[in-house]
Amino acid sequence: MPDAPRPGDNGGPPLELTAEEAGALSWRGWAWRRAHKKAWKTPPREIALRRLARAEELGMTYKEYTLEIMERGIYL
Repeated sequence: MPDAPRPGDNGGPPLELTAEEAGALSWRGWAWRRAHKKAWKTPPREIALRRLARAEELGMTYKEYTLEIMERGIYL
């Protein structure tokens, strides 16, 4: 049996959402997920191979090296 409504409760959704619910419902959350997907889109084969080779020279993974490029805007 569901909880009895409290005085003043109109039966609407809760006013306070968890961080996960708020992120899933908000415009900012949608825009962030879209930008994240676009930033991590696989580059053309030649660029990916060049980044992989350079990452291996530096002792990094491809993902770590790509993240450095995105964060700093420079190629190590």
